[in-house]
Amino acid sequence: MSELLAPLLDSPLLPLLIFFARICDVTLGTMRIIFISKGKKTLAPFVAFFEVLIWIIVISELLSHTTNFFSYVCYAGGYATGSYVGMYVEERLAIGIQLLQVYTKRPPDGLMQQLNSENFGATIIDGQGANGQVFIVQIVVTRKNLSKAESIVNQFDPDVFYVLSDTKTVQRGIFPIIGSRRLRIQRVRPGK
Repeated sequence: MSELLAPLLDSPLLPLLIFFARICDVTLGTMRIIFISKGKKTLAPFVAFFEVLIWIIVISELLSHTTNFFSYVCYAGGYATGSYVGMYVEERLAIGIQLLQVYTKRPPDGLMQQLNSENFGATIIDGQGANGQVFIVQIVVTRKNLSKAESIVNQFDPDVFYVLSDTKTVQRGIFPIIGSRRLRIQRVRPGK
């Protein structure tokens, strides 16, 4: 392997190569961790394979042949940049399902109508807060549709309090139409 990389190892471009290889490696590592946390059992190992492949073939060879301090700075910079790029890519992919719990003092009939007209399923629960009665509206949304649901909620009650939680598993439900068909979410793991 060293013979193949020899021209690059002696090149002044070595620090840049280290920087970009590290961005790729860490971006994949960040994505792998996110896929694991989202329960993507087939995607995480696939990404892990390429993450480690880059590390073994490129990074190990490059770092074993450099004494240039700037290369080490590029290594650290690539690591930091790769973390950011990985989070950015994951945010754009918007993988996963979330539970939006809305707490409002307003009767939620109008909110329910608006949510239903946009094909969001919602459940109302009567609650008692520190300052009296509240209505809790629970909405299960895909991350791709989260901003739309938040917009509906904020239009209904600009002073609304809500909590957003990641949800790993759902079974059945009502979800917005994506393309020409309704999104179907299957149970990821069997119940107890």
